[in-house]
Amino acid sequence: MIQSVGTVQGESGVRGTWPWRAAARMIRRADGRAPLWIELAIVAWLFWLYDVINDFAPVRRRLALHNALGLVSFERSLNLNPELGINRWMAGHATLALIASYDYFFSHAIVTFGVLVVLWWRLPKRYIRLRTLLVIINLIAFVVFWRYPLAPPRSFPGLGYIDVIARSGALVSWHSGALEHDADQFAAMPSLHVAWAMWSAVGVWHLTRRVTIRAIAVAYPVITCFVVLGTGNHYLIDVLAGAGTVPVAAAVQFAAARAFALLRRRRVTEREHSVHGVPAQP
Repeated sequence: MIQSVGTVQGESGVRGTWPWRAAARMIRRADGRAPLWIELAIVAWLFWLYDVINDFAPVRRRLALHNALGLVSFERSLNLNPELGINRWMAGHATLALIASYDYFFSHAIVTFGVLVVLWWRLPKRYIRLRTLLVIINLIAFVVFWRYPLAPPRSFPGLGYIDVIARSGALVSWHSGALEHDADQFAAMPSLHVAWAMWSAVGVWHLTRRVTIRAIAVAYPVITCFVVLGTGNHYLIDVLAGAGTVPVAAAVQFAAARAFALLRRRRVTEREHSVHGVPAQP
């Protein structure tokens, strides 16, 4: 009886019942913002996926080193390996190396989550779309981490690369605390630092029209590229792949949105035909 009322009256009867109202309160806030519990669940899920991939790291060390040597050889064959020169230059500037080290470990997380929070507060409708884009970016990167483990340049001191972070004297490094065991050190491709920086720039672009702030937002990914190359954590191709992840994720999101829209339109059409007793077109 409830279902028949819902079908004739656009499901208003069903949606008016207490289970629907309770569910609506859980998945939709009165102010239109995404519920925090859902956002925290998404973050927890992404961390869980990352941890699952990281568990494979110890058994893939040889493959990661092999892939890295192949990538270095490929870059050198094209004369596109600026990371070695940038890495050595940064290692020779102690103050800059120390700043870059802290920037590498903290800025990407602080800036990205900061932009997320401001978007959630000021632009709730755009927030959902941009948050979904960030999730897709991470999922694409996770797939590559899983299928193509890659050791960073700092793993090859014999090739002239320098672990700038370890040499800088920063309080955090790849050999300190939880990072030594919990961070995937064979996830150089693509550079999520660069991908997150580009996403953050897009987010800031949506948040303000001030030219100065937008200019800083555009400069941020460029600075990030310099940092990840200079500290010996990424190759040029990693950086390009990280930058390319953003438009690829945007294309995936657009295609998925179109597909869902077509499916929803088809269901509405079928419902209208069923209400009026007209068979739906195949």
